[in-house]
Amino acid sequence: MDIAHLGHVELLTPRPDESLRFFRDVMGMTVSGTQGDSVFLRGWDDYERYSLQLTASTTSGLGHAAFRTRSAQALERRVAALRADGCAVTQVDGSFGHGSAYRFRDPDGHVFELYWDTEWYAAPQDRRPSLKNQPERYPARGVNVRRIDHFNCLAVDVRACRDFFERTLGFRCTERIELDTGEEAGMWLTATNKSYDFAFTKEAHGVPGRFHHVTFALDSREAILQAADIFLESGVPIETGPHKHAVQQTFFLYVHEPGGNRVEVAHAGARLVLAPDWKTITWTEAERKKGQAWGLRTVESFHTRGTPPLPGEGGA
Repeated sequence: MDIAHLGHVELLTPRPDESLRFFRDVMGMTVSGTQGDSVFLRGWDDYERYSLQLTASTTSGLGHAAFRTRSAQALERRVAALRADGCAVTQVDGSFGHGSAYRFRDPDGHVFELYWDTEWYAAPQDRRPSLKNQPERYPARGVNVRRIDHFNCLAVDVRACRDFFERTLGFRCTERIELDTGEEAGMWLTATNKSYDFAFTKEAHGVPGRFHHVTFALDSREAILQAADIFLESGVPIETGPHKHAVQQTFFLYVHEPGGNRVEVAHAGARLVLAPDWKTITWTEAERKKGQAWGLRTVESFHTRGTPPLPGEGGA
């Protein structure tokens, strides 16, 4: 249990100004700084300086995802474990908001970072909250994102990625999907009492290194319904939801930000994994074909569309 939690996700966008307006004005996030081609944003209850890095690019997709470790010693142990596994690890200095990070790739080619030293957010006078046990004033703007929750990558070989993260970083698999062929089509991993910190699902086109979505937590199911109205009035296309997932039981709503990346707002309810000997839940192909928890059929684009987009797929 050397990994503490998901720290931040970097999204690439070919429309940086429009993406910034989406996350700041529609999602209600706060800008906490800039560096080079990147803008850094946070939810009002994220304790670190930022949880989202938006970077101007020629296309959309995942730049990297970063996890904070539980201590400096834990960071050393995980870097050693990665290198012992044959993984190339590079030290990165000069990052915004945190100390030295160690960058590596998973078996599918996605870029990840581990770090320990971090900058806790200090709200300026006009953003200071009335309650001292939250880092920032409630924004009362747009969707009012509370914090980053999880992300989902697409992978050609889901099982190989799961084995890698379990073996080198100590993540636990809480749920998974196995097809009739024996192939693994999805897996959900956690390092915390949350039921998952990130997920990998099957890439439909055999193209490695693609991204599915990033998710931000809201306070309640009602907040998800209100977010649907805010997206509607803001001209943001809704892909699917509001509804409830069967896997992990998350109440969800998916949209696409102007840069083309899929974004989820979600409420996980009271579901936590407290059992130290939790037994992985495996869903069969037949069970998943029943759709989501209350019978909603999963839209086709949810299984086929990712970023960066493929030729003819649409998006930025």
